[in-house]
Amino acid sequence: MTENPFEALGGGGFDMNALLQQAQQMQEQLQAAQQRLAETTVDGTVAGGAVTVKVSGIGELVAVDIKAGGFDGSDADDLSDLGDMIVAAYRDAKAQADALAGETLGPLAGGGAPGGPLGFGG
Repeated sequence: MTENPFEALGGGGFDMNALLQQAQQMQEQLQAAQQRLAETTVDGTVAGGAVTVKVSGIGELVAVDIKAGGFDGSDADDLSDLGDMIVAAYRDAKAQADALAGETLGPLAGGGAPGGPLGFGG
């Protein structure tokens, strides 16, 4: 077979090098966006600032801040409530990080959303 199978696509030539170069540029842009996300942080806060957590743009827990005087470490109920508040603050921050990742990576990842088929967020 001597016919070029890509002629039907409108032109006769298929520049594989151009396609590979474009793919490499997209990969570099995606890596740069992922690096920016890793360096970005968002805060999640509950109970009027009693508990604040800091999460990176890729969803990693970076810090937990507990306002002094709000909890009695000797009371089991207070400690249980504190644990619940930390989880709630993390979920708040993680939702913000996922939204940020969707905005940042979506156009570069073919519209992939956090937790989508590309596995961002989860």
